[in-house]
Amino acid sequence: MRGDVHDPDLNRISITVGEVRTSPDLRIATVYVCPLGGQGGDEVVALLARNKGELRHLVSKQLTLKFAPDLRFRLDDTFDRMDDTRRLFERDDVRRDLDD
Repeated sequence: MRGDVHDPDLNRISITVGEVRTSPDLRIATVYVCPLGGQGGDEVVALLARNKGELRHLVSKQLTLKFAPDLRFRLDDTFDRMDDTRRLFERDDVRRDLDD
């Protein structure tokens, strides 16, 4: 979804949405985001939260739900966890155990 959010601070940042999890009643959507390059994640979450109303309106225009979900933004740490896992598997003691 592309839309014109009128916050120049938010418009200057490229953001990846890694996942959206909804509550069973679809009233809450938790949006996991990551800024391009991974820097300034807390700032991005704050900017998105500041613009939540406008973003919710843009999302609601794309949906056919009775209610637009409340958007909650969280930093997506999936790539960090993948890097940690990769480093773990590169350790000599772990590789030795895996080879057995």
